[in-house]
Amino acid sequence: MLNKLYMFTELAAQETEILIQHSTTRTYPANTILISEGDSTDSFYVVLEGEVKVLVSDDQGKEVILNILGPGEYFGELALLDDEPRSATIKTMVPTSVMVITKHDFKNCLATNPEMAYKLIEVLIRQVRALTSNVKNLALLDVYGRVARTLLDLAENVDDQMVIEQKLTHQDIADMVGASREMVSRILKDLVSGGYITVKNKRYTINEKLPPGW
Repeated sequence: MLNKLYMFTELAAQETEILIQHSTTRTYPANTILISEGDSTDSFYVVLEGEVKVLVSDDQGKEVILNILGPGEYFGELALLDDEPRSATIKTMVPTSVMVITKHDFKNCLATNPEMAYKLIEVLIRQVRALTSNVKNLALLDVYGRVARTLLDLAENVDDQMVIEQKLTHQDIADMVGASREMVSRILKDLVSGGYITVKNKRYTINEKLPPGW
């Protein structure tokens, strides 16, 4: 699985095998906080089964969901490279298993395989560019634009249909785009009534190209 992860796509099979040998597997029930924003922890996680949400909150407890991660996706990569506190909270949405690699083991791998470091730097630079694009969308798009962009980003091709496999509530989407649940519900209702999307058991299917505006 590591070879399929964006962070490790440049690594050779024998290099990812070294990382696997230094990893452990852990399983957590639903609604478990794996990492809290501000924590000083030093591990990198790969989701093997289940789903987690990445969120941040303010002093009043308002939460914004930055991402939802499923099998084959990962989090905590910055902790492998610096000593800064965690920038977001990670919480399981369903029972979840993760593979964990500590910073100590990761540094030992790089020390004995320096070529891995250069490959990982290239990948992380590409990720920074992608994050810049996300910030641009949040700054320049209106609420409808952010909802539409989020739906498209989450959708995957399943049997020739664009489907969002995660079971999302309106509040989940609102937290992801930084808007009120009421506004997001109105937008989604209009998209459903217009036939652009179908929602069944919190599973979203995009039926046709979403309109440019609302």
